[in-house]
Amino acid sequence: MSKKIPPIEEISKFHGHICPGLTLGYRAALLALAWLEHHRSEDEEVVAIVENRACGIDAIQYILGTTAGKGNFFIEDYGKHVYTIANRNTGKALRIVVKPKGRWAKEGETREETIQRLLSMPAEDLFDTREEAIDLPPKAQVLQSVVCESCGEAAMETKIRLYQGRKLCIPCFEHESGNSTCLLR
Repeated sequence: MSKKIPPIEEISKFHGHICPGLTLGYRAALLALAWLEHHRSEDEEVVAIVENRACGIDAIQYILGTTAGKGNFFIEDYGKHVYTIANRNTGKALRIVVKPKGRWAKEGETREETIQRLLSMPAEDLFDTREEAIDLPPKAQVLQSVVCESCGEAAMETKIRLYQGRKLCIPCFEHESGNSTCLLR
């Protein structure tokens, strides 16, 4: 990646709008990008482990090149605005924690005023950071597909379940075994 940093307006086209949550993720991603020496992930060399399902994670994906499809973006939904960015080449990780809202929020501000203030605040007023050692998730695997004997759809072989002698995808297994947590059926 060139050292040109995309403006938040560019990320908002991916996310859909600009909001305080996206702005916090944007600032965290820029902090991570600087730590990575402006290296955006081309393949799986940068890994992001995020601890929420909020707006800011879209900025992490967009700026750092970490995506679920490449297998280098993981959600551990603990409801915490925490982003751990790891570099597979160095084995190092940076944990970025958004400080509690009371330390950076202001009463009576409009949404636009909050966004502008978040964009201009020093990073140390928004985040606590530390380098740490982590166990990196394995790289994405490309495996064979197996056709489900119930629905006829192909699934990765590691996701096939045997039930009463039949090879079933997870949704069909859960449906047929009565152990369903699947949202699809």
